Parts: sequence; C-alpha cells; structure tokens
Amino acid sequence: MIRKLMLMFFLFVLTAVVGIGGAYLNLMVWADLPLTPGAGKDKVFTLFPGQGPKQAALSLEKEKLVSNAFRFVLLARIEGKDKKLKAGDYLLSTAMSPRKILDNMAKGRVYLHRVTIPEGYTLVQIADVVAAAGLSDAVQFLNTARDPEVVQKMGIVAETLEGYLFPDTYYFPRGLDPADILFTMVKRFRAAFTPEREARAKELGMTLHEVVTLASIVEKETGVPEERALVSSVFHNRLKKGMRLETDPTVIYGIPNFDGDIRRHHLTTYTPYNTYKITGLPPGPIASPGTLAIHATLYPAETDFLYFVAKGNGTHYFSHTYAEHNRAVIRYQLKNTSR
Repeated sequence: MIRKLMLMFFLFVLTAVVGIGGAYLNLMVWADLPLTPGAGKDKVFTLFPGQGPKQAALSLEKEKLVSNAFRFVLLARIEGKDKKLKAGDYLLSTAMSPRKILDNMAKGRVYLHRVTIPEGYTLVQIADVVAAAGLSDAVQFLNTARDPEVVQKMGIVAETLEGYLFPDTYYFPRGLDPADILFTMVKRFRAAFTPEREARAKELGMTLHEVVTLASIVEKETGVPEERALVSSVFHNRLKKGMRLETDPTVIYGIPNFDGDIRRHHLTTYTPYNTYKITGLPPGPIASPGTLAIHATLYPAETDFLYFVAKGNGTHYFSHTYAEHNRAVIRYQLKNTSR
C-alpha cells in the first residue's frame, strides 16, 4: 500500500514537472515569436508613469502588439523585469517578439521625437514646434527660455535665450523638462560658435551677443544664401558710419501680435527694436541665426554698399548712395506696387 502511494506521488510529481516544464518551454517559444513575422506594423506605444507589468501587458494586447497579456506578465516576472519597466514612448512593431518588446521597456529604449528648427525662427515659433512634437507645453517652454536664472545657468549674457537656440534637427524623448531641451539647443549653438569665430568677433570688436544680434538680422533679411555676406556688409558699413540700420524685421519683432502687414506708423513708433528710430543694434537677437548667417556676420563682403532693396524675386539690389537707392526703390518697389 505504501509502495503504491509512493508510486502515485512520484507519478504526480513527474506529471507536474513535465507539465510545468512543458508550459515553460511553450512560454519561451511564445516569447520569441512575433505576432506577425516579417514586415510588421510600427506603432508608438506609451507606457505611462506608474503603470505596472499587468497594465502594460493589457495595453499591449489591446494594441495587438502581443497576443496574450497573461503570458507577457509571466515572462516579465520570470526574467526579473517586471519591476524595471520604464515609462515613455516606444516605437514598437507587430514584427517584434514579446521578449524584444519587454527588453526595450526594461532598458528604457524610448522613441525619440524628431524636431527640426529652421534658421530664422523666433523663440515663439520654436516653442510652437516643440509643442507640436508633443515634447512641452509652448507657454512653459517660453517661460523657461525667458527665465533669468535659466539663462544665467546656461552662461548666456542676455535677458532671454532668443537667438541662442541653434537651428538644427534634434531627437528628444517625451517627458524631458523644457530646460533640458533648451540646454541641448544652446549646447549646439556653443559648438557652432567655434574658438575661431570667437577670435574673429574680438577682432571686429564685437561681443558674442552683438554678433548673434546682427546675425539674426542678416538671417531675416537674406532671401538667397549668396547674398548673406553682402547684406552683412551693408549693416557693418552703416554701423561704422553711425547710420541707423533701418531694417523691417527688427521693427516687426518689436510689434506685439504683428498681423503680417507692416505700416508706416510702425516705422515711426518708438520701440527698442525699431531700427528706424534707434541708432546701432537692437537690445538682442530677433531670431535664431544659422551657421551661414553667423559666418557672414563675422566675415562680411568688402563693399561700400549702404542700402539694399528687395527686387521681388528673393534677391536685392545694393546701392552705394541714397540717390541710387531711391531709383532702385522706384524701379523695384513702386512700379511693382502700381501693377
């Protein structure tokens, strides 16, 4: 009787072991099989802060990224990753195995959102681009970029970070503090403003802030790349002679809620950025200049031009005298207006 009971117990244990082993092997096979082998469908999956493996698994199953939520949770526990899942956005695919998905989440291989900042964008425009990418609230981003403590910590001698957020393509994970995004953009600016360019600024007798301010104006005034050095030369020549810069982009920058149509009263109304009324440079940059605008500002063409007028095709006519400039205005501006 005892031998019979022992035999039954042994068979029970053996059956249990075989069953558990079979279940384990089945789970391991499942863990390495994607839902749709081959070309899968990419999806951005968000694991929110505070979500555990069970909630993550149920969401993955709902999004059809894994076939079985229970198995995913069991896999996470067996591999010791159930408490290592990191919140964030993940670029997943139905062609990824459950084990690969789990590994990505445990190691925090989050999806990086692409953000491109074009040359000549203002702080407000950059804030909108960052917000459109879902990386920050635009108002919060702007407030941080205008925070004196943040500006000082980044080593910028200015009131805001206007002009110092370098135009480039960036990749950021969601959830970053706006200050971290700003720091990356300012760091890219520092890299672009090389020691050679710093030395050239000193040679010209200009501070970093003055260079960035003038470069931002050159950026906004230039329609075609080959004219940057010529536009720069006009502003350098005018500054040397003590002439006002008289450039519309600075006036526009100083107009709150500009509607897109610059009028005569805008040119005659004083603001710190109205270069028709003030002498010299405005108090700071009006946009973020790119490398080419910075280079043109530091290395202007050698000319005696003092004026330029838009020809209507993206290029400008450059003049040496006011009389010549007036003739160009009549030719390229007034005639076009009358048509």
